Parts: sequence; C-alpha cells; structure tokens
Amino acid sequence: MKHILLTLFMMPFFFTSEKEDVYPPVTVLELFTSQGCSSCPPADRLLSELVTSNTSSKVIVLSYHVDYWNHMGWSDPFSKKDFSDKQLRYSRKFNSSSIYTPQLIVNGQEHFVGSNASVLTSKLDHYSKRLSKNKIRIHDLSRVEDQIKFDYHLDGNIKNKTLRIALVIDERTTKIAHGENRNRTLKNTNIVVSESSLQVNKEAGSMTIDVRDLVNEADVLKLVAIIQNTDLDIIGAIQVNL
Repeated sequence: MKHILLTLFMMPFFFTSEKEDVYPPVTVLELFTSQGCSSCPPADRLLSELVTSNTSSKVIVLSYHVDYWNHMGWSDPFSKKDFSDKQLRYSRKFNSSSIYTPQLIVNGQEHFVGSNASVLTSKLDHYSKRLSKNKIRIHDLSRVEDQIKFDYHLDGNIKNKTLRIALVIDERTTKIAHGENRNRTLKNTNIVVSESSLQVNKEAGSMTIDVRDLVNEADVLKLVAIIQNTDLDIIGAIQVNL
C-alpha cells in the first residue's frame, strides 16, 4: 500500500486552462438618479465633479434617469422606464428587495449610495488596478438624420457577451418647477438618452442608435460602448466624442 501511494504521489499532474486576454483597466460608473428625488442632487454634483477632474479615458460616467419618481409632481424629461427596468435587473443580481436613488453601480459588480464621496474614491482606486477582459474599438461614426451609425471591433473572448451602446448628452441644466426639488436649478452630467444592446456573435460589425427628440443642436454628445457578461459584470468599455 505504501508503494502504491508513493507511486501515485510522484505521478505528474497536468493542469490546463484557457488563457484570457487582458487590457488596460476601465471603470464604468452607472448612476441611477432622478430630478424628482431630493437626495439625488449631491450625487449628481459628485459625478459632475468627477467628469470635470477626470482627464483620462479610464473612468466612464453614465447617468440613468429612472421614471418611478415622476408621480411626485415633476416628470423628469430624461427618464425612461427602460432605465428603471435596468436598475431592477441589477437589484436581482445583488439580491436586493428594493431599488433606490441615488444608486451608483461600479462595473456592474457592486453598488452604494451615489453621494458617498469616500466610498467612490475607494472604489475608483480598487478598480483602477483590475484589468479589462475585452477591448472595444469604434470607428466610421456618422449621423444620418435621427440615427448614429458606426462600426465596432472587439478584442478578447466574446463568448456569451453583450455589447451595450449608450448615447450620452454631456451636460444639461434644468429649472425644476414642481416636486421635491421645486424652485431649484439642477445640472445633470453624462445623461443617457438612448441605449441599445447586441448579443455578440462576431468580433466586428455595425450598429445604429437612435437620437431622441430631446437632443438639441447645442448638445455635446458622446457614445459609450460596454461589454458585459451573463452576470452583468462590465469587463470592457470605451467612450468617444461625437
């Protein structure tokens, strides 16, 4: 018996694993907010300050305006039910029994109250050291009437991945007439106005995204592309100016 055990112990073991490509870190912050929520302006300001101070492409900020505050006297012009539904999908991932604003989600992996500056600083430091698993390249951008068309190329393993595209208004200031923030003037930054997604089955292709009527000629627009896996983890992203 001792001899058999010794023989087995000395047998070589071979471990095989598929090597994953890695790319420079990108941190995506998704803020769920509303102009009708009195707790949201501090979070909106915090994200605005971050956008102003962040001169690199390593941090991408998105503001999603939810619609469930609209019954409180002020209808947020940027709100969409789709954005509330997106927040609900995250809540199921996090096993949360409720949703709230302002909620800040980092790379689709964890969340906290969006006005908490110290937690935000800590999370930015943490995710700045975590490499991305996919890289996205956007090229041949063009706008034809109410649509933006572009080509994309994806690097890295694309199996079971979703490509999300968001059209973003750089900044808007709104005077609030009713609701919890009545008589206040609010500034919102990196406001998502349209979004589309594609189940990835090839490394390169073309996409379009609609330009909503609320976009005006004075708006500075951005296009954000995000790669998520089946767990909604964000593992690659890029932002381009239009």
